[in-house]
Parts: sequence; C-alpha cells; structure tokens
Amino acid sequence: MKFSKTAPIKIIIIGAGGTGGYIIPHLYRIGFASNRPVRIIVCDGDVVEEKNLTRQNFILQDIGENKAKVLSERYSAAFGIETEYIPNFIESVEELQKLVEPDFIRRNCYNEIIEKQRVILIGAVDNNRSRQLCNQVFYLTENLVYIDSGNGESSGQVVCGIRQKGRTLYKPTAGIYPDILNQEDKFPSELSCAERNVSAPQSITANLTASTLVLSFLYDLIIGGDLTTRHVTFSSKIISVRPCIAKKRTKVKKSNNNSKSKSIAA
Repeated sequence: MKFSKTAPIKIIIIGAGGTGGYIIPHLYRIGFASNRPVRIIVCDGDVVEEKNLTRQNFILQDIGENKAKVLSERYSAAFGIETEYIPNFIESVEELQKLVEPDFIRRNCYNEIIEKQRVILIGAVDNNRSRQLCNQVFYLTENLVYIDSGNGESSGQVVCGIRQKGRTLYKPTAGIYPDILNQEDKFPSELSCAERNVSAPQSITANLTASTLVLSFLYDLIIGGDLTTRHVTFSSKIISVRPCIAKKRTKVKKSNNNSKSKSIAA
C-alpha cells in the first residue's frame, strides 16, 4: 500500500497510558523527521497515579496531572511541534468523526498537484468499547489509516486498517477479531471507582513491544511511503513477532480481440 511522502498529516492517538505513553515520544520524533506539516493530537481523560509509575511512561512529578497533557507538552516541545491534546475520553461517534476529518487541502508547490491532508488514527486503549467506536467511525470515513494495539500480560496484536476512497483495503481490528464487537465493555467514563481499580494484568515488556510495532507501522507509512504488513501478533514472553504480509495484487492483462491469429500448417 503506497502512502504519500509529501502530503500533510494529522495523527490522533487515543490513549496515553500503558502503550500510548511509549508511542507518543517517538510519534513526535517520526513527525519531526518526516519533513512535512504534521499535526499530532493526544487524547486521554485519565490522570497519572502512583501505581502507573512502574509500568507507564511517567515520573513522580506527573502524579495528579492529565496523561495527555503531560506527554504532549513534554515531547511536542522537544521536537518543535505544536502542543495539542484533549484531556477527555473520546466516547462519541460525532466527536471522533470530527477529529478524523482532514483539516484542509493544499496545492503542492512543486508540481501543482492538489494534496489532501492524510489522517492516521492510533488506538492505544485498554477496552473493547472504545475499539467498537473506532471501528464504527472507520467505516463511516472515506479515507483513514487506523492502527490499533491491544495486549494482555505478555501477548497481543497490532492491526492496521486502511480506508481509501470509500473502500476498505485492509480490515481494522474488529475485522480480524470479530469477537470485539460482541463484548459488552464500558467506556472509561462509565466505570465506577472500584471498576477502574480492577484492570487486566499487563507487563511493561508487552506495552513496549506493542508500542514498537505501532511505531514500525507508522515509520513505514510516513517515512518509507509503503506498507506491506497488515497486522502482527506478538509474545513478549517468548520474544516472538508473527506478521501477516499483504498479498500483492496481480494485474490482469486484457486480451486484444482485434489481434490476428497465426495458423501453423501441419
């Protein structure tokens, strides 16, 4: 799948915790290296707690602060990219649709080709209700790259869904793992205090592995301009990664009905 190396980009990342917290520093680094207009928006309604310090990318001084605010301010400043964050959970179709809409269309100064801003949505959430929302908006959007990461204590997957001109080129997470659509999770804002304190166990190595794979997808798209892998599964326990490579489309040659056939005499 080819991706423009010059078009402006908008990247929305939902989740700045276990996996998102390790994606974000290098997300700004890749944006800086891409040498093109880049807009990065970090979204998370959660605040840093002391229990987060052992597994997430925060320090003692961050406790009590909003996660999206802390990480966007820290790393956007380091790479000279405008700081943009939403200190709330994204939980409505309308809000997410507005975020993934391109901001503008520009004319390339070198060849006068009109280029629309490319939009990439990164899901670094820990609940399937948010994935269901992203999946719904994915199919309502004409053009979108949706990279989703999910993991348990030591294993997980990263899936890259792609919509182009209203067609689905690569299926999103729920297309690969349809059980996601049947699970009755709650949005983070709907959880009680007791429910929030109960979370599935995750290791820092699983979060780091997931974030590295997300960044590999991003680097191949934004810097390399090409993508050959559709999704990957991984295990940080046995240190393995298994990719699913996209099949190359074969061009069918059209037969020329007007061509003359030659006869061979026996």
